[in-house]
Amino acid sequence: MAEGREVQWVEVTEGQVGQRVDNFLMTRMKGAPRALIYRIVRKGEVRVNKKRVKADTRLALGDVVRIPPLRLAPREAVREVSDSLRNLLAGSVLLEGRDWLVINKPSGLAVHGGSGVKIGLIEALRQVREDLDFLELVHRLDRDTSGCLLLAKSRPALLTLNNALKRHEMTKQYLALVAGRWPARRDFVSARLDRFDAGNGERRVRVDPAGKVARTRFAVREAFAGATLVEAEPITGRTHQIRVHAAHAGYPLLGDDKYGTREGGRLAARLGLSRLFLHAAALTFPEPTSGRPVKIRAPLGEELDAVLARARQDR
Repeated sequence: MAEGREVQWVEVTEGQVGQRVDNFLMTRMKGAPRALIYRIVRKGEVRVNKKRVKADTRLALGDVVRIPPLRLAPREAVREVSDSLRNLLAGSVLLEGRDWLVINKPSGLAVHGGSGVKIGLIEALRQVREDLDFLELVHRLDRDTSGCLLLAKSRPALLTLNNALKRHEMTKQYLALVAGRWPARRDFVSARLDRFDAGNGERRVRVDPAGKVARTRFAVREAFAGATLVEAEPITGRTHQIRVHAAHAGYPLLGDDKYGTREGGRLAARLGLSRLFLHAAALTFPEPTSGRPVKIRAPLGEELDAVLARARQDR
């Protein structure tokens, strides 16, 4: 990322109205880590109409934002996107509209940087798509989950899609391979979930009566010897919801290093699975401008297809 050498004065346009200062800066200062954004705001180096602001200050039409020169120490700089990642992301766009796009997120790529991650999908895409002045995640996927991920290319689209998400007008279907024979009659798992610190800064989720309401719909798609391919549709959107609900039901996801079992680990190894078998296979959402439903599917990757092929041979 090229460092800015001079102060910039940027006027807020109609598409940026209502945006938080920190998100505005993340878009303008492509590649800058979020911690740096918060630091320069806190120190007063960022001004709106020559006044100090907070990171969550909302911008209005015509506001003038002062952006200071960017000086990144090597340890805090976001990594430049590699040619291989650039090509991978460019070829992973499933469908793109005027103010949104859906990408088939690769497994192993975090959606954003931080906590030791030098570059995430959103930072990389902002470097790849230099033609876009605005690009934000509408929702998230776990680092090890692949599949449909929706992004907004304008502030109004982001707000519209976020509202659709809150009103449950957006549906997501996942494919997961779980250990054991999932019973056909078990079509829902409802268990409250609570996040906790597992040590070393790692955050995990557990079933807890004092946690937040969470419900997932499951349907059997194919049964194998010792494993089942299920479709999972989260009714709520809690962190690690599908993974924890499946484990709570007694059928942990294969390849899950957080909530899996040793027996599941041995089965995954036998099938040649080296990642979490969780794939966001389909996404349906209302198009921001017209309201018409858009349904997009992301094909399984070669590794997951190969795992299913080996599972079928074992039957």
